[in-house]
Amino acid sequence: MKCFFSALSCLAVLGAVAAQRQVAVQEGPLYRTEGSHITIWCNVSGYQEPLEQNFQWSIYLPSAPEREVQIVSTRDSSFPYAIYTQRVRSGKIYVERVQGNLALLHITDLQARDAGEYECHTPNTEDQYFGSYSAKMNLVVIPDSLQTTAVPQTLHKVEQDPLELTCEVATETLQHSHLSVAWLRQRGSEKPVEVISLSRDFVLQSSSDYAQRQSLGEVRLDKLGSSTFRLTIFHLQPSDQGEFYCEAAEWIQDPDGSWYPMTRKRSEGTLVNVQPTDKEFTVRLETDKRLYTVGEPVEFRCILEAQNIPDRYFAVSWAFNSSLIASMGPNAVPILNSEFSHREARGQLKVAKESDSIFVLKIYHLRQEDSGKYNCRVTEREKTVTGEFIDKESKRPKNIPIIVLPIKSSISVEVASNASVVLEGENLHLSCSIRTAGRPLGRFSVMWQLVDRQNRRSNIMWLDRDGTLQHGASYWERSSFGGVQMEQVQPNSFSLGIFNSRKEDEGQYECHVTEWVRAVDGEWQVVGERRASTLISITALETGFAVTAISRTPGVTYSDSFDLQCIIKPHYPSRVPVAVTWRFQPVGTVEFHDLVTFTRDGGVQWGDRSSSFRTRTAIEKAESSNNVRLSISRASDTEAGKYQCVAELWRRNYNNSWTRLAERTSNLLEIRVLQPVTKLQVSKSKRTLTLVENRPIQLNCSVKSQTSQNSHFAVLWYVHKPSDADGKLILKTTHSSAFEYGTYAEEEGLRARLQFERHVSGGLFSLTVQRAEVSDSGSYYCHVEEWLLSPNYAWYKLAEEVSGRTEVTVKQPDSRLKLSQAQGNLSVLETRQVQLECVVLNRTSAASQLLVEWFVWKPNHPERETVARLSRDATFHYGEQAAKNNLKGRLHLESPSPGVYRLFIQNVAVQDSGTYSCRVEEWLPSPGGAWYKRAEDTAGQTAVRVTRPDAALQVDTVVPNATVSEKAAFQLDCSIVSRSSQDSRFAVAWYSLRTKAGGRRSSLALEDGEEEEEEEEEEGEEEEDPTERTALLSVGPDAVFGPEGSPWEGRLRFQRLSPLLYRLTVLQASPQDTGNYSCRVEEWLPSPQKEWYRLTEEESAPIGIRVLDTSSTLQSIICSNDALFYFVFFYPFPIFGILIITILLVRFKSRNSSKNSEGKNGVPLLWIKEPHLNYSPTCLEPPVLSIHPGAID
Repeated sequence: MKCFFSALSCLAVLGAVAAQRQVAVQEGPLYRTEGSHITIWCNVSGYQEPLEQNFQWSIYLPSAPEREVQIVSTRDSSFPYAIYTQRVRSGKIYVERVQGNLALLHITDLQARDAGEYECHTPNTEDQYFGSYSAKMNLVVIPDSLQTTAVPQTLHKVEQDPLELTCEVATETLQHSHLSVAWLRQRGSEKPVEVISLSRDFVLQSSSDYAQRQSLGEVRLDKLGSSTFRLTIFHLQPSDQGEFYCEAAEWIQDPDGSWYPMTRKRSEGTLVNVQPTDKEFTVRLETDKRLYTVGEPVEFRCILEAQNIPDRYFAVSWAFNSSLIASMGPNAVPILNSEFSHREARGQLKVAKESDSIFVLKIYHLRQEDSGKYNCRVTEREKTVTGEFIDKESKRPKNIPIIVLPIKSSISVEVASNASVVLEGENLHLSCSIRTAGRPLGRFSVMWQLVDRQNRRSNIMWLDRDGTLQHGASYWERSSFGGVQMEQVQPNSFSLGIFNSRKEDEGQYECHVTEWVRAVDGEWQVVGERRASTLISITALETGFAVTAISRTPGVTYSDSFDLQCIIKPHYPSRVPVAVTWRFQPVGTVEFHDLVTFTRDGGVQWGDRSSSFRTRTAIEKAESSNNVRLSISRASDTEAGKYQCVAELWRRNYNNSWTRLAERTSNLLEIRVLQPVTKLQVSKSKRTLTLVENRPIQLNCSVKSQTSQNSHFAVLWYVHKPSDADGKLILKTTHSSAFEYGTYAEEEGLRARLQFERHVSGGLFSLTVQRAEVSDSGSYYCHVEEWLLSPNYAWYKLAEEVSGRTEVTVKQPDSRLKLSQAQGNLSVLETRQVQLECVVLNRTSAASQLLVEWFVWKPNHPERETVARLSRDATFHYGEQAAKNNLKGRLHLESPSPGVYRLFIQNVAVQDSGTYSCRVEEWLPSPGGAWYKRAEDTAGQTAVRVTRPDAALQVDTVVPNATVSEKAAFQLDCSIVSRSSQDSRFAVAWYSLRTKAGGRRSSLALEDGEEEEEEEEEEGEEEEDPTERTALLSVGPDAVFGPEGSPWEGRLRFQRLSPLLYRLTVLQASPQDTGNYSCRVEEWLPSPQKEWYRLTEEESAPIGIRVLDTSSTLQSIICSNDALFYFVFFYPFPIFGILIITILLVRFKSRNSSKNSEGKNGVPLLWIKEPHLNYSPTCLEPPVLSIHPGAID
């Protein structure tokens, strides 16, 4: 123990050393009013020593927040500054030490200058500094603005009159505060009594004197307006006499959530006198009983009943056997005679005024000589003007006699128990009842003892007169664990409880009672002793303990259930634990092992080798007995063997330990487990199946009957070929639905084509061979094994059987490919589109793939040539014909619907003419996934003839025959009336026609030499034209100009007014230009290969041009027209003069630049400044060529 306190001291020292000093002060800011009394607490913790700490208080004023002003200290009287010294010395500021580490700062008369930040500092008492040594808080001092006013007055009322008083309460505090208002009544120097009040939380309440009257509505407090509070007492009583005033308090909530009354004010009082209406009074004397024993106390109560007792004066006197004991005047001071005064001085007697109406006489220890008659007398007195009292009416009640008997023991003792014979382990309850003739004189001491079979006496427990409980030496340990208990149930009844009884607790139990009485001198003395006993017999638990094992089902079938009963005798109560263990010896073994144990605490504990039993075994213990039943479900051969149960009887000791009292072993039980009889039947029916290749082979295996609904089946599928002696295994499905492929499936590659299915009915199994091949033909059958699940979850094969055979023949599908044989003839123009259709009318299988090939027979070419081919995988390929005739890029294939294929030849040319047809090959997938050609067919032929467009070129002259004067200009228009195609281009040439004796007709001047040679050959074949043609100007289809004719060189101007209108203007006409002129037009078209060829040519009718001599012509024209005559000779002269001057100036400036200009290819430009040509190589329209006039030399 000393080591323990030493270690605890060391830990305390270490904790103190490691602690950190912490100073805490009351949380601020605090708002207090001037003149009030304030306290601020300061606490320090985490220090080592000494236990009593010192505190120093300082303030930091708002005017100088950085300067510390010292106020008061607990260890230094010179600590305060001069400003606080006087207040500290006078006690207006002081520190109250609540504990060694807690102190309160008191400021009794708070002043406005006391506002500021207060700091509490605790000087360091350790060797080093660690933690905080001061804390601060703010104090705000506000003016006391609370006002409580009432009109002082004196009121004379009669009993039952109403009373109304008002009080004004107001405050001007800016902070949020609450008001409480209370009306009080004060009578002389008595403590004020609260009549009614309104708390700060707006709750009305009254003191005990007025609570009932408030609840009845006799007393009210009403608030009138914002500051008036009215007290109303509807029926005054004489006890209401006194001074009434109101008291108000202003409350504010501190930061810690508590409310504090900052200030409290009371108003001036109103004196209320209540005149009672009755002066009569009565007196009665009371006591509890009339018969007493020496030493007992007695109390006499003299009760006065009168109106307005507090305002009246009464004197009381006590008498014993007509002799005065004591008297008491209006001042309530008792005066006793000499004999009783001594007893009063020793505290044995008391005379007092309990209230205004009750007077008492108490004798604490009666003596035998106190027997007699007692009485009291009450006399009313009246006080004169001089202050003397005058006796008036006097009354006394009837005498009360009492008898005081001497002390005599009259007790009797009786012992009872809950049972005389109990079973070991049951609880014993014994009671010792003390009976007395009257009231117990003193106290009792009770002792319980046991006398065993050998007559040995031992003390169990006893309770002395002071109530101290003690244990016997042999029962001390059991009592400490609660195994033996003694209790005073009632003042005269004592019980003994022995819990979890043992065999050695058997014997005679005796209760020994001693009565004690205190004498007048205070000493205790024995008055009497009594004894009583009872006999208790205890039966040992192991008496008659036996165990028997039985079973009603010694032989069971797989999956059946059987029960084993372990019957224990006798029937023990539930508090007596019996542990039962079932042991098991499997068939073929010689040793037993523990299967399961029902432990003494009701738990189940399985043996190490009982894993197979746990999920199928239920162990149950009967509530009414300790019999244990072992139920085993789903029996199997693993549960077959011999069973035995072992029972252990246990007793729980007082210290919660256990003792095994006995062990018993039962007889042997042998259990036999048999397999069920099979009922397996498989269908033996035979059938023949013929199907087309690539179809599924559906094989069924039907189980007609089975042994159990929980049966599982393993199905083995076999095929027997004519060339094989035995069948070959295809597939095996185990009873657990696992698949195992046979050697035949591996050799023939059947794994990907096999599908096994078990139908919902449970007895039908199907094997499907997908995508059947010819090689799959043979004889198929199934081999069924029936499996059952043993209760220990192990599968075993019960029976097996073979089904009937299914003969399967697989053949290839018949060819049904057919193409449309419709013949066709197509004639299309060049550059158009040709559509060739290939229609498949029927096919062998919807899953087949088609290869489509188009070919053509060309004229004078007997061999067909492939144009295009669409492979089975929808890949388009060009044939050799496409490369020869430049078909690539012009072929287009589409399939608008299944079986319809269309080949489009776009922008056809003449060389695309020929006879076209298509050939289709149908390919089928073999069951192994390889494709093979099953059929092919050729469609009808379509003859395609591509022609060039018909010539529709027509040329006409727009300008009729004309006569022009010399030096004038004439126009030769060439108008194209119609054209063969909108894509055509034109080559235009103008000719001068002269008659000749012979010669060949000239051709258009073309830059292309090859075209000129062809033209000459054609012309040479025709008859010789007598007209001589001289070309003026030619423009090719590519808008390239040919050379100008020599007579007209430098005088020609070309214009293309529209796509179909060309104009040639001849300037500076001369008489030699007189003659016929014509234009010749060639129409050119683009071939599909984007090469231009001449389609046709056309020449216009001749145009006659006559050029007159300038003089004769001008005169004849002017003279023949009067208007022209006047216009020429009178009006133009002024205008022409100005124009001539302007023209001369312009020509003079531009002459030098014009002399050095040259035409294309080095030819001097005589009258054309520069031809303007608008031409785009990609445009199919003829170019617009404009030759603008230039400067004329």
